[in-house]
Amino acid sequence: MTNKEYIDYVNKKTPNSKILKNTVLAFIIGGHICCVGQAFSDFYRIMFNLSVEDAKTAVPITMVFLGALFTGLNLYNKLARYAGAGTIVPITGFANSIVSPAMEFKREGLVLGLGAKMFTVAGPVLVYGITASVIVGLIYYFIGGMM
Repeated sequence: MTNKEYIDYVNKKTPNSKILKNTVLAFIIGGHICCVGQAFSDFYRIMFNLSVEDAKTAVPITMVFLGALFTGLNLYNKLARYAGAGTIVPITGFANSIVSPAMEFKREGLVLGLGAKMFTVAGPVLVYGITASVIVGLIYYFIGGMM
């Protein structure tokens, strides 16, 4: 099989993506998830009389909890199949990326299954995210100190 024949074969077998539909759904669902976060912010400020700074702390905690809960109930994955990337971008996608591998391996026990696999996907994100933030912080510190 030549390269051209292989490319033709792959193109024939690859399903056509509905880019416009997928983009619109991702935008709408991701936007709604962000609106829920904003609603929690308003709720915490009005009902519990939290300051803006305290609400900024409470909202991510709430959204991560809801993302993990809905992943555990297999609701987040159903939404993700429909909304695509719209569920990855908000903070709830982070919770989903931690809980999903753990749910997949929970049969293997709490330590070797759930505990060990929980950070399979999120581990590298955490490592490189924290490393990048330290590097950027140091650059900012040294450049800011010069000015």
